[in-house]
This record gives sequence, structure tokens and C-alpha cells, in this order.
Amino acid sequence: MKKTKIIATLWPATNTEEKIVELYNAWINIIRFNFSHADYEWAQKTADLIKKLNKSWITNLSLLLDTKWPEIRTGTIENKIQYNIWDIFKIYVDKDKLSWENSLFCDYPFLIGDVEIWQNIVIDSGLLNTKVISKNNDYVEVEAENPATIGSRRHINLPWIKLKLPSVTEKDVIDINFALDNDFDFIAASFVRNKEWIEDIRKLFEAKDNLHIKLISKIENAEALENLNDIIKYSDGIMVARWDLWVEVPIEKLSVYQREIMDKSKHCGKFVIIATHLLETMIDNQFPTRAETSDVFNSILQQPDCLMLSWETAIGKYPIDTVKMMVKVIKEAENFVEYKHKDYSNGWLREKDMEKKLLIKSGIYIWEEINSKALIILTKSWILARLAASFRPKIQVFAFTKYSKTVNYINSLFWITPIYLENRNSENFLETMDIAVEYLTTNKFIETWDRIIAINDMKKNNQELPIMEIINV
Repeated sequence: MKKTKIIATLWPATNTEEKIVELYNAWINIIRFNFSHADYEWAQKTADLIKKLNKSWITNLSLLLDTKWPEIRTGTIENKIQYNIWDIFKIYVDKDKLSWENSLFCDYPFLIGDVEIWQNIVIDSGLLNTKVISKNNDYVEVEAENPATIGSRRHINLPWIKLKLPSVTEKDVIDINFALDNDFDFIAASFVRNKEWIEDIRKLFEAKDNLHIKLISKIENAEALENLNDIIKYSDGIMVARWDLWVEVPIEKLSVYQREIMDKSKHCGKFVIIATHLLETMIDNQFPTRAETSDVFNSILQQPDCLMLSWETAIGKYPIDTVKMMVKVIKEAENFVEYKHKDYSNGWLREKDMEKKLLIKSGIYIWEEINSKALIILTKSWILARLAASFRPKIQVFAFTKYSKTVNYINSLFWITPIYLENRNSENFLETMDIAVEYLTTNKFIETWDRIIAINDMKKNNQELPIMEIINV
């Protein structure tokens, strides 16, 4: 089995029941709904279908809603504009004052005040790079640094500028409430810039009395890098969103920032996702490039919890083949990785969680001494599973829970296999453990005479005490 989980984006290429089941059987763990493009009718119908398949245990898929983001765009133009290198043109914030034929409108009203001379303005996700050479009350004057053809409503990025954009747009509020009302498991918040943005989103969770949904902050701009420590601290998970991040930072620095985000997220015990352009060639081709397979391989060497497929499974011609190819590369890379169980910060842990963490850590090291077959944890929430995943265990971890939502959360965690145990008796540790062991032997995960390590909370004198046990099957 693979240790790293995979997220797949749904859209026309994969939104049928047959394709969803195929994705699951190809080892997809989480389904992403991209609300930059999705509509509510389709999303409602598809989410209901997945929940129906989950309830029948045909699939075990978690639901992730990816918000759009407060964006900056150019205006609408009749004909595309061709720019040559060194061309000088104006960018206005008032449509009525457009004068030059090759001038553009920008819908960010604070553009003139926020940019400085020689700062960069990036148009159409890096297609046209420009540098500010002058500005006045009506426009900024820029110089093209490369040739490009620009059409209507193109994205504008302002790298390393603290923007006066709302943390949550009106559309984001509607989208997040849709996720909360339809029992999604994760919300991926786009273009998070600081902890205040996260706090604004969590207020929406509180208003719906849904504090359990997990918040993933997408790191995709320079300001987020400046506030990375706070963003990681206040988020449940982190996504390295490389598409927009590479527009905002020098391309040669992208891998450096990816590694920094990965290392800091793992150090804080937060689950982390690497996204974008992993197997993009397979949108149209049945085989990836050598560079793409190397990218997936090297991403696995950084030990993420998840990799994410975007357009490859949303509109690609070969969505199932793409997943199978990713699984092949992941498994090959995982055979090469040396997982060293690095310790991580205790900053987010309560005292009781610290005891659990120490038991998990001990269990992983005891496994290496006695050659145990598996580690079993019994969990109500996902804390024990998250603690185990953060150590990047070599041993397979089975997380038994009687809560279906906990199963869905655990789908995001490295090398943790969640198992729904409907008849778990939280008052009787031994009985529940017997049921768990029987499940694993019946399903051929372990065999008679195997040794396993079990970690759970047991009740004594009306207190929950974390315990560890070595079991000879």
C-alpha cells in the first residue's frame, strides 16, 4: 500500500458514479470541489452521490471544498493586445480614463497607492511581466519585460505587496456556508495572507456551530510566506499551492519555498499537501514527462501527507491512468525514503495530548525493536492519528473509530488507515481491541502469531488514561 494520500479534483471528466468508484479503487482518498469553477447544483448532486457511496461502503472518500479567492483582474477588451519587450503602457484603475490603445484597466482600486517605482506587476499568471516606471493619480506606467498577447479579464499579481483585499469575499461566504451545510470535511482557503484571514473564516464556522471541519490554508503568495509561522499555527493543514506561488516568487526560488513550507508544517505537526502541475501533461497525453515523474518522486522525498491532482482528473482525457501513474511513482519513491520519525513541536498540544504523543513515539520505536506487524489506535477524534502521522511511521497504523467523520478526517493523514468500527465500546477497552484485532485478521492485514502494538484511552476512576499494550495475536 502507498503511505501518501492522493486528492483528486472532480469536474466533467470524472463526475459520474462509475468514474468516482474508479478513482477510489485507483487509491484516491479525498475529492476536491474547485469553487473557482463549480456551480452549486452540480456540487450538491455530486456531494450527495459520494456520501451515498460512502454510506454503502462502496467508497471511503472525504470531501474538500476549495474556495475561489479575492482576485485582481484586467478589464474586458474587444481585441487581444500584443505587447513587445520594452513596450511602455498604462494601467488605469478608472475605466472611463482609459486613453492609449494598448492601456489596460485593473479592478484593484488601491493599485496606484500600493505599488512603488520598479516593483513588478505580473499579468495573466506570468504570461506578461512588467515593471513600474512611473505613476500619477490616474494610472501607473509600466514597461513590458517580455512579449505577450493579453486578452480580457486576465489575472494580475502584485508580488510582495500587502494588498487591501477582503479576507472573505461575498462568494467565499456563500461557498463556505455551502460546505458547512453539506457536511464537507475540509475547506481549502485560497490566498490566505495572515492569521487574521484564518480568524475571519473560523468565525463562519462558529456561526454554523461547526468547529470540527478542518481548515487548510493555501500558501500561494509572497505575503503568506512572510506570515508563514502564524498561518501554520492557526490552520489545521497547509497546502503548497504552486500555481500562483510561482507567479509571485522567482521561479528559481519555488523549490526552496516548497521545502521551507513542508519543513515548518511538519515541525508543527500539521498535515501538508503539495499541489499543482504534478502530472499536467496527462491532461492530453497518456504518459507523463520525465520531469513530471521526477517532480512527484522528489515531492515524496519531502514526505507530504497528500499530493493533489487538479486539471488532470477534472478535465483530463486519462484521469484514471493519471491516478494509477501517480500511485506507481509514489510507491517507488516511498521505497527509497528513509523515514526517521523526526520529533515535532508541542506548541499545539494539551497536557493530555502530550501523554498520547509520548505513547505514540514509544510505540513506533518499540515496533522497530520487536518487529511488530502493525500499530493500532482507537480514537474518537483524530488526535491520536494525527500524532502518529506526524512521526512519519514506517509501520502501518490502523485507526479504529466509531465516528464516520473521524474516518474522513484521517483520510488526509500520512500512512494512517482509518476503519469505521460502529460497535466500538469506548467503556470496554479489551472488548473493543478484540474486535479490532479480529477485523485485521479477517481482512488479512495481520496473521496469527503476529505482534501488534495498541494505543488507546481507558477509563479508570472516571478518568481517561492513555495506555499502550503489546499484543501477540
